Amino acid sequence: MRNGRITLGRAAQWCGGTAAPEFAEIAFSGANFDTRRLQPGELFIAIKGARDGHDFAETAMQNGAAAVLASRPLDPAIPAIYVEDTVKALQEIARHWREQLHIKAVGVTGSVGKTTTKGMIASVLQTAFVTQRTEENFNNGIGLPVTLLGMDETCEAAVLEMGMNHFGEISLLTSIAQPDIAVITNVGTMHIEYLGSREGILKAKLEILEGLRPGGVAIFNGDNDLLSGVAAQHHALTFGLGRQNTIHAEDIRSRDDQTDFTAVGFGKRIPITLRTVGEHNVVNALAAVAVGLCCKLTPEQIQEGLLHFQNHGMRQKMYVRDGIHIIEDCYNAGPESMRASFKVLAGAQGRKIAVLGGMLELGSFAPREHYLVGKEAAKAADLLFAYGENSGEYVRGALEEGMQYAREFDTHEDLTAALQKTLLPGDTVLFKGSRGMKMERVLQNLDTSEIGGKENG
Repeated sequence: MRNGRITLGRAAQWCGGTAAPEFAEIAFSGANFDTRRLQPGELFIAIKGARDGHDFAETAMQNGAAAVLASRPLDPAIPAIYVEDTVKALQEIARHWREQLHIKAVGVTGSVGKTTTKGMIASVLQTAFVTQRTEENFNNGIGLPVTLLGMDETCEAAVLEMGMNHFGEISLLTSIAQPDIAVITNVGTMHIEYLGSREGILKAKLEILEGLRPGGVAIFNGDNDLLSGVAAQHHALTFGLGRQNTIHAEDIRSRDDQTDFTAVGFGKRIPITLRTVGEHNVVNALAAVAVGLCCKLTPEQIQEGLLHFQNHGMRQKMYVRDGIHIIEDCYNAGPESMRASFKVLAGAQGRKIAVLGGMLELGSFAPREHYLVGKEAAKAADLLFAYGENSGEYVRGALEEGMQYAREFDTHEDLTAALQKTLLPGDTVLFKGSRGMKMERVLQNLDTSEIGGKENG
C-alpha cells in the first residue's frame, strides 16, 4: 500500500485546496489523524479538536508522513495541502478516491447490531473478494473517509459501517461511500434523545439510500416493525426470522457457543453454523447471507465465511474464567441489544447474574426504558447488579417483576466488591452497558480466583 497513489496536486484539486507547485507531485497512500498510528507514506490530517493536530505536523513528518492536510500555515519545508476545513477536505478527497476504486461497496447502519453485521458480511465477502472494512469505531465523518483512503486498486469489496446520532450524518457518509448495497439492521431507540422518536430514527437511517448507486440494492430487517412498513416503498429485500422475509431462518439450534440454522431464500436452502449464540446473531447472519447472494457468491462460500466469523473487541465474548461463565458485551447497549443479551443469558447454565451499566442517549425516555429493561432482566437473571445513571430504574423494574436480589451501585469498585462476594462456581455473568459506562472495568478488577459466595449463596 505504501507506494503513493494520490498526488498532492490531485488531492488539492478534489478538495478545493492549494499545494505549492514544488510539492504537487508528492504522492500519498492512506490518511491518518493520529501520529501514534500513522504509517509511512500517509497523509497526516491536522484536525482541530481537544488538541490541535497542527501542533503535531512535524512529528507526523518525522514518523514518515508524506504530507500534511492543514488549515493554518506550517513550516514552508513541510509538503502540505492548505484548506479552510481539514475534515471537510478529507471527506471530499475520500469521495473522489472512492469513485476511482472498482469496488463493490456495502453500507451498513442500524440502531444495534451494525458492527457485528458488518463483520459477518466482510467475512462472507472475503471468501470471494479482496475485502476491507471500517475498523473499530471508524464509522463517522472522519473514520469512514480514512478507511476509504486506506484502500488501493487491489481492493474488490468494502464493508462500511455508518453511525449517527443526528439527522444528516448518514446522508454525509453515504454520499462519500456511494454504496452498491445498503443494509439497515433495525430501527430501535438508540439516539432517540437527539432524534425525538423511533420514526425520527427511521428517517435518519433511511438517509443511507441517498447515496445508493444506480441499480443498487437495499436490504432491510423485515422483522422490524418500522422497516417492514417501508420495505416495499424502497424496493428492499428483507431478512429476518419471519417467513415473510426474502430470506429467513429455519431449524435454529444452539448448543454451548455454537448456533446452527438453515437460511432459506433466493430459491436456496443453506445450512449455516455460527460460532456464537443468540437469535439476534442469526438475524445478523441472515443479512450477510442476503449480501452474499446478491454478490453471486455460492452457498459454500457463504457457509465458509460465516463459519469463520468471530466477534472482536467487547462484543458478546463468551468464555470461562475460574469456573465462572462470562458473557462480555461491554461495547455498547440500548434497550434492544439488552433484550437480545438477556435471551443469551436465559439459555445459560447455573445461576444467572446480570451486571448492567446505564443506557445513554435515551433522553426523556431513559427512566422508562431502564425500568422496562429491569423487568426483562428479572425474567432472564437471578441477580442484578446495576451501575450508572438510571440504574435505580433497572432495580425497581426487576424487583417489581419478582427478582429477589437487585442492587444499584455508585462506583465500579463497590459493584466489583459486592459481585466478588456473591459469585459461585458455575455462575453465568453478563456484563453489559453503554460505552460510557465502561463496564469492562468491573470485569478487569474482578478476581474470580477468590470468589466467595458470601452474600447470596
